[in-house]
Amino acid sequence: MDFLTPYRPQILSIFRIVTGLLLFHYGTSIFFGIPAGMPAMAFLQWPGWYSGIIELVFGFLLLIGLFSKFSAFILSGLCAFAFFLGHVFTAKGFNIIPLQNGGATAALFCFACLYLAAAGPGPWSVDAARGKA
Repeated sequence: MDFLTPYRPQILSIFRIVTGLLLFHYGTSIFFGIPAGMPAMAFLQWPGWYSGIIELVFGFLLLIGLFSKFSAFILSGLCAFAFFLGHVFTAKGFNIIPLQNGGATAALFCFACLYLAAAGPGPWSVDAARGKA
């Protein structure tokens, strides 16, 4: 697959954009009930409302590529927290296997954001335009 090698920086930017967009989308669903049919989260409800703020703000920053490494690091921590609090340690007991506990998405987002925190935003970002990438 060497034909993709010249496009690595652009693919990194696309990966960041899609990851940021998906996390931003989680935030909009918590606050605004968008997409239609999803109820909005009650004000200051723990932990959903607080995670919604982080997903909304840092997801948007990751989407546009502003403060990308910091945003990705915060989102990675949020997703790790969500995985352990929401899927591993539950009222049903302890289960660390993502396909059994429903936490595969949180685990994948955690490591995707951790990678972006290390790799940077790519060339199509506000950080790159500012010379901070």
